[in-house]
Amino acid sequence: MNITILLKQHIGKEAKPIVKIGEEVKKGQLIAMPQGLGANIHSSVFGKVIEIDDSRIIIEAYEDQSGDYVKIKDTKDNLEAIQDAGIVGAGGAGFPAHIKFNANLEGGCIIVNAAECEPTLNHNILLLEENPDIVIRGLKIVMEITNAARGYIAIKPIHKKALIAVAKACRNEENIEVKFLPNMYPAGDERVIVRELLGIVLNPGQLPIEANAIISNVETLKNVALAIDERKPVITKDITVGGRLRNASKGKVFFDVPIGIPVNYYIKECGGYIEPYGEIVIGGPFTGKHGEESTPITKTVGGILVSMPFPREKRKIGVIACECGAQEKRLEEIAHYMGGEVIATTKCKRMIEVNGRYRCDKPGTCPGQAEKVLYLKKQGAEVVLTGTCQD
Repeated sequence: MNITILLKQHIGKEAKPIVKIGEEVKKGQLIAMPQGLGANIHSSVFGKVIEIDDSRIIIEAYEDQSGDYVKIKDTKDNLEAIQDAGIVGAGGAGFPAHIKFNANLEGGCIIVNAAECEPTLNHNILLLEENPDIVIRGLKIVMEITNAARGYIAIKPIHKKALIAVAKACRNEENIEVKFLPNMYPAGDERVIVRELLGIVLNPGQLPIEANAIISNVETLKNVALAIDERKPVITKDITVGGRLRNASKGKVFFDVPIGIPVNYYIKECGGYIEPYGEIVIGGPFTGKHGEESTPITKTVGGILVSMPFPREKRKIGVIACECGAQEKRLEEIAHYMGGEVIATTKCKRMIEVNGRYRCDKPGTCPGQAEKVLYLKKQGAEVVLTGTCQD
């Protein structure tokens, strides 16, 4: 099997390959380094490099794959180890963890984002149910790095098994506690978490650090613990596979999936498609993107979802985009798959422009869109396609 390691699995530029075509590589071996903002990239398999271009390294994986891997170097500097391991935010845009955690939060807090509010995805919650200790370990390491006074695990009460497991895991930790999030989308938005847990309202564009807090995904902290305790680089990913699949309609979790493996491998592992079906979505239903069977797993891929067939739409379509869900490009793509024509677009009334980017001014509190619908109707729209979070 060929493994495709993308050179951009993080915010920033593509990493620069440091291996050559024909070179044999080991699992865990460093194969690309960042150019400025970015993160180290390692091979997830034992194999031979067969292709390199500006965006990827393709490795022909050997049939025999042991559990051994090349460890990152020993260091007493935990932040350095996190950098060496190539850890990025596993639940979002892939911001390099060694930069995010390089902060002094004296008197502040680290918050574990265990919202997992995208429908169907449940690998973070299952990890907390089965192995909460590794997440608590990662949390404590980051608290030590940042001098944070407190650690919070932000979770929805509906996840009872995970909640109980986490509460037991931190029962003897004086400065770590569980905090509840509302059962809504997008409860995992950083500004929603800060608002709900700390009572601080951040303006659009403000980061949690301005509330003396850092928020980290569950799996990111797992990777921190593995890097420090086992010197393991990021070569695997936890994912949920679901949708129109024979054995995974409600979502099936796979832990420690090799980065670079094509998503079709796990579609087959789930029994294949239920006919008819629509598209492959990489990520969650709200914010996921169109994918192909050949799309490789990356450090930030959380879901492989197979959708229902697209309904056919012959009426003229108006689009309302939202920061919390699908934006114009994605909605226009969906309209295309539906066979429809987009004749006008607009944004949710809560979206405001900040430094050239549109952001929601109050995530999680979705307003009525009557005026936006009327605007689209005046433009000739006969039906509305929207990505707003709650309306």
